[in-house]
Amino acid sequence: MIDITNVGTKQTQFLRRAYEQKRLAHSYLFVDSDESRALNTAYWLACLFNCTGENKPDGTCQNCRQILSGNHPDVLLVGPEGKQTLGIDQVRPLKEELAKSPVESSRRFFFINEAQKLTLSAANGLLNLLEEPVAPVVTILITNNSDQILPTVRSRTQIINFDNGEKPSGKTAMLLENGFSKDEIDELGNLEKRDQEIKYFYQEMLEHNSLALVSAHKLSENAKLGSEQRYILVRLKLLAEHDLNDPRKMEMAAQMLKNLIEVDKMRLSNVSLRNSLDYLALEWK
Repeated sequence: MIDITNVGTKQTQFLRRAYEQKRLAHSYLFVDSDESRALNTAYWLACLFNCTGENKPDGTCQNCRQILSGNHPDVLLVGPEGKQTLGIDQVRPLKEELAKSPVESSRRFFFINEAQKLTLSAANGLLNLLEEPVAPVVTILITNNSDQILPTVRSRTQIINFDNGEKPSGKTAMLLENGFSKDEIDELGNLEKRDQEIKYFYQEMLEHNSLALVSAHKLSENAKLGSEQRYILVRLKLLAEHDLNDPRKMEMAAQMLKNLIEVDKMRLSNVSLRNSLDYLALEWK
C-alpha cells in the first residue's frame, strides 16, 4: 500500500529542490534496502508534481488520490508481480506509452519496481527510454542492490541512495545481494530449518545418495511461496560456490553450478520447482 508519509526525508528534500528549480532529471535509480520506502518516495514525487492543494503534496486532492490509487493515466508502475524476473513483456508497455503525450499532466511518471529482477533483454529495452526520451517523462527504477543493475542502465540514471551508508549485514545482506526484496525477506522468516534441509539435499547429491530424490520432493512440497522457491536455488548456488574453494570438491562444485544454470533456464520456462529439483537429484544419482 502506498504511503507518502513513509518516505526518505533527505531524498524528498533533494527532489523538492529539483522540482522547484525545474531541474528534475528524466531518469532516476532509487537504491534502498527498504524498497517500499523508495516506491513511496517515487509516488510522493508524482503527487508533488500534480498536486492542486496548498501544501504539496497533500495526498488528498483529486490528483493525489488518483495517483495513490493507481488510477492516474500519467503515472504507470511495472514490477515482477511475484515472478522471479521482470521481462521484456512487462517493460514493453512503457516503451509504447512513451509515444503518447500526457493526458492530464505536463509530465508522465514511469516506475519500475524491483529493477534488480530485470532480464538482460528487458534492461536493454529500457535504454532508449532512459537516454533522451521524446515525451516529457520521468522514469524511476527502484532496487535494493544497484550492483545488480546493468551498468549501461545505471549510467543513464541519477542515483539516489536511501540507506545513508548503513549497510545490512549477515543473512539479510546476502539475500539483498541476491535480489530479494525486504518484503520477501520478511516473508521467508526463520531459515534455520530450511537451511539444514537444503544442506542435506546438497550433500546427498554429492554423495550420489538415492535419498536426494526424496529430499527434493520434501523441499518442493514445503516451498509454496515464490520467495521460498528462489531461496532454495540461491542457497544451493552458494553452497556450490563455497565448495569451489576446496580442492577436493572443486570439480563437483563446478558441475553443480553448471546444473544450477540449467535449472535457472528451466525456471524461466515455467518448469515447476519439483521438476527442477528432480532434475538435479537425477543428474547426481
